[in-house]
Amino acid sequence: MILPIRISMTAALVALAAGCAGTPSRTGSSVPGKVNETGVDALYARLEADARRYESGLAAARDGEVERARTETLAALDDLRAASAQCSRTPGCERDRFDSTFDRLLRLHVDGLVDAEPIADGATPGEPTEEAGESSPVTAALPELERSITLLKGRELAEVIAVNSTVKAAIEQWLTQYRPNLIATYVNYQYMRYRMWPEYHKAGLPEAVLFGIMAKESGGKVHAVSRSGASGPLQFMYATGLRFGMTTVDGFDQRFDPGLSARANAAYINEQLAALNNNLELVLAAYNGGEGRMRRLAGGRPDASFWDPKLYATLPTETRDYVPMVLAAAWLFLHPERYNLTFPQIDGRPGRIVLAQPTSINELTVCFGQVGGATDGWFRTLRNLNPRYDPQQRQPAGTRLEVPAQLEAAYAESCAGGRWRTLAGDLRDAAVPARAMASAARETNRDSAPRQRAYTVRKGDTLAAIARRTGCGTPVDIARANGIRAPQYAIKPGQTLQLTGCSNR
Repeated sequence: MILPIRISMTAALVALAAGCAGTPSRTGSSVPGKVNETGVDALYARLEADARRYESGLAAARDGEVERARTETLAALDDLRAASAQCSRTPGCERDRFDSTFDRLLRLHVDGLVDAEPIADGATPGEPTEEAGESSPVTAALPELERSITLLKGRELAEVIAVNSTVKAAIEQWLTQYRPNLIATYVNYQYMRYRMWPEYHKAGLPEAVLFGIMAKESGGKVHAVSRSGASGPLQFMYATGLRFGMTTVDGFDQRFDPGLSARANAAYINEQLAALNNNLELVLAAYNGGEGRMRRLAGGRPDASFWDPKLYATLPTETRDYVPMVLAAAWLFLHPERYNLTFPQIDGRPGRIVLAQPTSINELTVCFGQVGGATDGWFRTLRNLNPRYDPQQRQPAGTRLEVPAQLEAAYAESCAGGRWRTLAGDLRDAAVPARAMASAARETNRDSAPRQRAYTVRKGDTLAAIARRTGCGTPVDIARANGIRAPQYAIKPGQTLQLTGCSNR
């Protein structure tokens, strides 16, 4: 029988995934210290080889080759376990890659269980049998895994999302004028998924909600910035980002980091769920319209509903639009087949390259072209995966860049040298004089500009908006210079702020 071997394979994989989830990790290197490049590359190669071997075992199980399936899958899992443990001890090794691979293999396995429609010994055709993710003994032993699977398959989200007329209208918007935005969000997300989804999974939250928020907030563009100063793929205001651990490090605003942003978003969602009776609609309204407002309107009221006409009417128009749009995008993420929607197949396996010579992201985009069938090219993906780097600035040889795995070979073939690398360099150099003059002009203006000035706060101002508009330091610089305290960083119209480090704007 195929079912027993598959259940044992699932048990082994779930145990492995659970063990990894129980090991503390963070986005980036698992342990501090000088990066062991040789060791890291070897571990990533083992990860890919073990994943392929496990998939081969699944194929053998589908073909009825029980012994081969058992041998291949268990050997792959044993080595994955050992490699994962070694990764946690190796400077520079990213545990999120292992988490993402475990999640992908589990998805493949669960899909195989559902598609195979096996009949257990003693069962009569037509009698109900257990389906993975519902009541199998494996997932019953790990409730958090069961919750993740069923949410991904939509079986519990139906109890959370009310697909009423307002949500249906939002679904229609996503399927008509906003369909390109929805598809683009999906593509962008798939390449960042290995960084973002593990944070949501560890927080026990459904992936569909992460996708829905990102579709509405940024379209999966890591460097998105709103008029109000909200930034990053999940659009955090500066003060809120600080409250959830995102600051500015070496000039880089961590709100633009997809992994850290997802972690902060998950923490915020769980915090608000606890405060708002686990009501998803109210939590989304708080995310958009302010948690203070929603706690005043609904906090302490177990029966409070976003759809209550009295509550609904008090909300800003933007929030009344935001919540159903997020819910609709999440619903479509789970059920595209119900709505004549097809998301593209994306190979989101992570990879990395080491620059053989000084190169910018723009140059890489030119020499990669549309390799791999990327009709829109690779600029957005490269920017999203390497948010710290200015796309026009050449990074020195030896710099490691995150790329989709499929681009590793393309880099060696087209971008480390050759005609397309030469073309990309020529195009980049042709634009340098204009950039150099602009840079020189900025330096001249900076030298002649006053270094300090006073600013009167206007209605709607935030520290981030003031810093961006005036060019006077960072929001933290302004806060420190004026004794403004975290985490609220409260300012009021008419207040005079002293700004330092100002450029001439």
